[in-house]
Amino acid sequence: MKRSLSVITIFSTFVSCFAPYAVVAAPPRNPDKTVNCDMLVVGGGLSGVATAYEGLLAGRRVCLTEITDWLGGQISAQGTSALDERPTQRRKLFYSRGYLELRKRILEQYNQLNPGKCWVSDSCFLPGDGHKILGRMLKNAAKKGKGKLQWFPNTVIKELDISSDGKIINSAIAIQHQPAKGASPLNTLPLSQTIEDSYSYQNSDQFNKKIIRFVSRQQKQRNTPNWYVVDASETGEIIALADVPYRLGIDARSHLEPSSSSANNDPYCTQGFTYTFAMEATKDAQKQQMPPFYMQYSPYFSYELERLASFPLVFTYRRIWSPQQGEPMKFRGINFTAPTPGDISMQNWTWGNDYRPGTSQDNLVYTRQQLESSGQLQPGGWIGGLRTESLRKAEELSRSYFYWLVAGTTDSQLGEGVKKPHPNHRFLSGLNSPMGTVHGLSKYPYMREGRRIIGRPSWGQPQGFTIWEIDISRRNYQDNYYRETLIPKMFRRLQVALAGLEATSIISGEKRLEDTGRRTRSTVYADAVGIGHYAIDFHPCMVKSPPEAPGNQERPNERRGAGQAYPFQIALRAMIPQKIDNLLVGGKSIATSHIAAAAYRVHSFEWSAGAAAGTTAAFALKNNVAPYQLVDELPRIEPQLLALQRLLNQNNNPTAFPDTSIFNDNWDDWK
Repeated sequence: MKRSLSVITIFSTFVSCFAPYAVVAAPPRNPDKTVNCDMLVVGGGLSGVATAYEGLLAGRRVCLTEITDWLGGQISAQGTSALDERPTQRRKLFYSRGYLELRKRILEQYNQLNPGKCWVSDSCFLPGDGHKILGRMLKNAAKKGKGKLQWFPNTVIKELDISSDGKIINSAIAIQHQPAKGASPLNTLPLSQTIEDSYSYQNSDQFNKKIIRFVSRQQKQRNTPNWYVVDASETGEIIALADVPYRLGIDARSHLEPSSSSANNDPYCTQGFTYTFAMEATKDAQKQQMPPFYMQYSPYFSYELERLASFPLVFTYRRIWSPQQGEPMKFRGINFTAPTPGDISMQNWTWGNDYRPGTSQDNLVYTRQQLESSGQLQPGGWIGGLRTESLRKAEELSRSYFYWLVAGTTDSQLGEGVKKPHPNHRFLSGLNSPMGTVHGLSKYPYMREGRRIIGRPSWGQPQGFTIWEIDISRRNYQDNYYRETLIPKMFRRLQVALAGLEATSIISGEKRLEDTGRRTRSTVYADAVGIGHYAIDFHPCMVKSPPEAPGNQERPNERRGAGQAYPFQIALRAMIPQKIDNLLVGGKSIATSHIAAAAYRVHSFEWSAGAAAGTTAAFALKNNVAPYQLVDELPRIEPQLLALQRLLNQNNNPTAFPDTSIFNDNWDDWK
């Protein structure tokens, strides 16, 4: 950021002393367009699309914004078009109705679910097709439900107008960009070179800007909100801009988060993010050009583990297109088909193109303190809340990783003699390439973690509702590590929390801690509105800055919390932020801890959370009730909450897995 932080800090302090709660900087001109919505969905990833899908089926007018020009987030603009699923859930096809339709349409598109013949998933496909499929789904949903979709690609939210009491978002100002006259087409330059411009009101050599004001379609006064804003962005942009309470990075070790790698909060250590790219196998060797910055990043790259040290294995891991059948292969127990010329692989590898900053000097997602000191929380100051320099370096890392794959001979984790050159491949770039960009990288990085709200104070959680590690993990917390690492009082609280129905006997002393068994299910929520199932999967931050520094290592004990999880639920309380009554949160920004978030981030979860947000917003508008009013009397029965849950289940958006009950401890079959 080319600004003086000291000057901005002084200015911010001056303004905060005199400004009312809600101040909106005047744009340089009146909005070019005012758009009326029942629901403003910010972010066109899977959660945002699912929100819009359900809103349209409910007959609502939905405005959907997205910083890129593709729908789908993970499966399109971020390039990770390989559906992360767990075997039992996939075998039972127990998903939200929209996610099932997505899988069906992928099958119809290719006459098979896995045109890439990848081995990481049952479905790997081309990112651009993901965008097209989702577009058709939204069009059909609008027609079927008699809703109206207003789609705003290349659009970012710049400002919010919040009521004087801080409870309602009255309107939102957005900026939509298109190429300036004589400028290169969109997706020519990588994100690091365009993101700050896209948040500026002024036209530039790159972009012409349109200023759009989003407001409620219902102008008559109600005693509850007359429209809803849903933050389905990849990093929790709206929760940062609205300045509601949230967490970022590692949570302090506690009886609820016992595997935390830190005794204190660390907002700078989030999971790594990745610019994916596509590469094609060729019959002949290609002339490979070393990037000028390759030597800076070459100390980082590795196959990581001996059981993964196979180029064909890595290539086919996320192969997204395979026009012919290769010969069967097997490496260290993993079966796959050999690459053949014409095969296209999408690369997303931890010790490859994962960029993993973890310090205050290089973290990607700015903390609240960093936002405040840089002026981004001042009127008109918001420019996305990300460190542009880290985006740029992640782009360089990905280009360097391709060169390592095809020409590299070093391995930072396994040593010399492991990595061999594989020149029969080419880097795919161009507007018609799989990533749809001239530079060949994904339009937006694959984000595993962003800002996570802290829910409102709730029964059992007076500090704010959160889904914690122990709510989902299969880990054995009787392990000596926890006895030795946690102070005795914390360890006892952990065992009591895990005891479930036996907790009263433990507290009263009727039963010893040693007599309690392992937890055998996830927490059951009375306000469940969706489902998910995936392992707690970590791509940890690195210790030193910069991440690619020679000899750098992952944050110690960050992977301690990784492992299998039980099928879990999405609580409505996890989607309702503090302070603002007409803001709902979907996707990865719901109220989860750092460790729980490592499971609550994959494709089917994002869809389920979005379906819950869209259905809840439509239900709230129809029934003249605010979402927080559905859960404010828990644990007492909430009739309107039960009505919402019935609606979700009737619409084939499950709120619980089969046989979910506090009395059912038999989840061993769910792998």
